[in-house]
Amino acid sequence: MTHTATRPVAGRINSTAILAIILISYFMILLDNSIIFTGLPSIQSSMGYSATGLSWVQDAYTLVFGGLLLLGARLGDIFGRRRVFVAGLAIFAIASFLVGVASNGWWLIAARALQGVGAAVVAPASLSLLTASFPPGPGRTRAVAWYGAAAGIGASLGLVIGGALADWVSWRAGFFINVPIGIAMIVLAPRFIPETQPSTGRFDVAGAVLATLGMTALVFGIVNSADAGWTSPITVSTLAAGAILLILLFLNEARAEQPIMPLRLFRSRERSGAYAARMLYLGAMIGFFYFTTQLLQGVMGFSAFQAGIAFFPMTIVNFAVAMLIPRITPRFGNSTILSVGIAVTLTGMAWLSLVHPGSTYLTAIALPMILIGAGQGLAFAPLTSAGISGVEAEDAGASSGLVNTAHQLGSALGLGVLVAVSSGAGSSADDAATALTDHVSTALTAGTALLAACLVIALAMIVPSTRTRSTTKQFEPRKGIRDDALVNRG
Repeated sequence: MTHTATRPVAGRINSTAILAIILISYFMILLDNSIIFTGLPSIQSSMGYSATGLSWVQDAYTLVFGGLLLLGARLGDIFGRRRVFVAGLAIFAIASFLVGVASNGWWLIAARALQGVGAAVVAPASLSLLTASFPPGPGRTRAVAWYGAAAGIGASLGLVIGGALADWVSWRAGFFINVPIGIAMIVLAPRFIPETQPSTGRFDVAGAVLATLGMTALVFGIVNSADAGWTSPITVSTLAAGAILLILLFLNEARAEQPIMPLRLFRSRERSGAYAARMLYLGAMIGFFYFTTQLLQGVMGFSAFQAGIAFFPMTIVNFAVAMLIPRITPRFGNSTILSVGIAVTLTGMAWLSLVHPGSTYLTAIALPMILIGAGQGLAFAPLTSAGISGVEAEDAGASSGLVNTAHQLGSALGLGVLVAVSSGAGSSADDAATALTDHVSTALTAGTALLAACLVIALAMIVPSTRTRSTTKQFEPRKGIRDDALVNRG
């Protein structure tokens, strides 16, 4: 695929402005992944959700987001990534307003789903624009590090902002702030971001529909099992439907003329491992945020704002570590940093899962959070780099779409699994605080298991692939050795 270098108004590409617009937009959509968490108790009481119904406020967003990401990436390839990026921002801003004015539970869930549509367009376009704007080298390494930092910090800071607004104004206020931010990015994007050359092509609508419906059915079946059990006819039928739809998705992608998910992207063990590891990692992390905020408010008596502030140690460490990535990557390599990051996150999650009714914030929450924040700071950028490693130009949009798809669908599936696994925990407890603590502890233990599986995949698939590539480059003709050594040293 050919990309044009259409110049912005100033006649010169301003890489700083481009990166700022991309990061702010990406940060905004990730913020909405977590800004709702500290407001969950207020939302549940005002909308009358059950415990499992409440999870759909989050899953409606992440499922549509993840299911349509591949189609969103294809839209950017066909119509031009900047144009699609701006359109996605407009949809997201409108949907955010609709969430803020929602008058009942179904309206809220539907508006969250519409937010997912906008996010599914913005996310792959933002990563594709970043890849096109920063050629391989130190500049791209720094840009991807900032992109990875935005993912971790957006999740953590959303809790603080959401908690403050839920306490002082309303949980709705967190969504209204997206409207002016979205408008500002819509105005600035055409001024600074060059457009890419649109390409002729066809939409793989069948692929997008099968991906969205298949994942929705799987998550619905998993969440439904929490109330109705695994043998319930609805649970069994929806899980079976999800599996069939996903099989049909792969069959469709194998014969589609222009698939939204080119199966050739999975030929690389490194990329396949990165997609699987990202799903498991995000499944654990979304559960960490979802259940820990309930623990802080329901057991330790924190207000929504205090619960948000309680995540500050994690946010600060996350940011500090993520900013070290450009410096330490040339020395240690992506795969080593990724493995250490997952292992540190795993340690923090295992520690946090030991929480009990007599636990204190400092020893049971804050210290494990510091480890989780450090692990996130180390893991996100290498996971992103592995997911787009070695991709040809014509697959840039699809590969970035798959990275974000793994991110969002991992979140939705992971939360569904953790809700189902922990549904019966604490049912025999004598008081509500003990019951909730047992519930949270069980969920976090399951999250620890997801991280352990993530580490196994990283060590079995990503690490060997990067070592093989590094060894191969060492034996290439001498004229290329010096440049490759600078990139792959260590």
